[in-house]
Amino acid sequence: MKLTLPQKIDGSAPDRLDISPSAKTVVVGANGAGKTRFARAVGASLADRAYMLSAIDGLYRMSAPRPDESAIDRLYLESVVPAADKQRAQLPIDRLLAMLMADELTNLLAYKFAGKGKDGAPLPVTRLDRLMEIWTTVFSDSRMRVDNGKLRFIPRDSQDRISQLHLSNGERAVLYYAVAMLYAPQESVVIIDSPEMFLHPTTIQTVWNALEALRPDCAMVYVTHDLEFAASRLGATILWVRACDTAAQAWDYTVLHPQDAIPDQMYLAILGERRPVLFIEGDSHSIDSRLYPLIFTDKSVRPLGSCNKVIEATRTFNDLSALHHMEANGIVDRDRRDPGEVAYLRRKGIMVPDVAEIENLLLLPDVVRAVAVACGRQPDKVFASVSKAVVGMFKRDVRSQAMQHTRHRVKRTIEYRIDGRFNDIGALERHINGLLDSVDPRGLYERFCRDFHNYAQAADYAAILQVYNQKSMLGGCNVAGLCGLASTEAYISTIMTILRTNAPGSAQIRSAVRRALHSSLP
Repeated sequence: MKLTLPQKIDGSAPDRLDISPSAKTVVVGANGAGKTRFARAVGASLADRAYMLSAIDGLYRMSAPRPDESAIDRLYLESVVPAADKQRAQLPIDRLLAMLMADELTNLLAYKFAGKGKDGAPLPVTRLDRLMEIWTTVFSDSRMRVDNGKLRFIPRDSQDRISQLHLSNGERAVLYYAVAMLYAPQESVVIIDSPEMFLHPTTIQTVWNALEALRPDCAMVYVTHDLEFAASRLGATILWVRACDTAAQAWDYTVLHPQDAIPDQMYLAILGERRPVLFIEGDSHSIDSRLYPLIFTDKSVRPLGSCNKVIEATRTFNDLSALHHMEANGIVDRDRRDPGEVAYLRRKGIMVPDVAEIENLLLLPDVVRAVAVACGRQPDKVFASVSKAVVGMFKRDVRSQAMQHTRHRVKRTIEYRIDGRFNDIGALERHINGLLDSVDPRGLYERFCRDFHNYAQAADYAAILQVYNQKSMLGGCNVAGLCGLASTEAYISTIMTILRTNAPGSAQIRSAVRRALHSSLP
């Protein structure tokens, strides 16, 4: 769906924005720039598709709501909450919890009267079940229970069961947002004003990552002055609101798309980050951008696309350290780089893993074993089968891999040597004519073939992962099937889930990836 944004102050045509399901948009601007009015104008243009949330309104609204005041109020009036009880709950958070418990009771009664329990059919997954999952994801040391039809919370190191009124503002904000998202209409556009309000900086990303995953059918629009939060929404379109003409209902704003050039991304990073920056390859949907934020949880991870952009962005950011007093690092795939290239990049703050590409990190022995254990399989048996399959694939590809490495080495060598200074065309011709002998492509190819053949014969798994560029290896070695998973994507998602939830095996996976990257970052 294409949304026409509000009018512009300069009279130029308003921008149009894609708000398809799962799209993310962040409206940023200084206090007083008019970003909240801007978001309300966006919401008004969406009519019933808009679903507006605000923690300050949800937790502390003082005046009685009008029937048409918000989507939550409309849902409440139409809910199964008994009519006699509907006047009791005035705050949106109370209305949401009343709907949650009324729906839970309705679901249980429907299950009972349908006679499913007699057949051993499992209870359906309800909104309350999903809420409890989110709560433990964000607050692993707190538990949620139901007592006499009321939600109760058990704090860390306590047996007391308290109501939501005795939670901290941050906990109540998470509760409000989570239940509100569970009741968001299908394929709605959720507009959140000040998503960082009441939330501790260490939990903000966890909260919104979980809520985005909860409702992939919804588009998210965040309204914030916090550029660090804006930078954390990977793949988001940024709407930079600078000023507002209230009388004319027009704004001065700029649209920054995720694929925009580095200067815009660098500008956002320099101004918005309060944590060290880590530039990586790939885009917001790549394995890199899914994995590295979960490995380096205290870094602001910024995907930039190509390895050259990562290298240049890291250099530029560090050259401007007088402005922001921070240091940036980068990560690029090893690909077919020789030891000299790898050493040079590492000296410049660019981490280069001991494996050829990002997919190979997911086949590190400790990673495979951790997933196998999480799936209830025998880790050593699973890894032995994976290792055997990878070695077998590499044996069949020795010559083609040797040719790819030779081509890369010849190209890089010629690029370096052709840059010499020559006084005349004759000197340049003599230099080029002598390159073939000095580069010796056949000799290179034979050395690669010999080395790769030795890796295969010795079943040197670590050496093979370091040189083997083969995107189909994850699927070809059947690591997912050996772990009892349905697909390669399911294997990747399991790794991310283990890391995201700090499940058993997460420390093992993080340690393995950090070792492969030679990372000294905290």
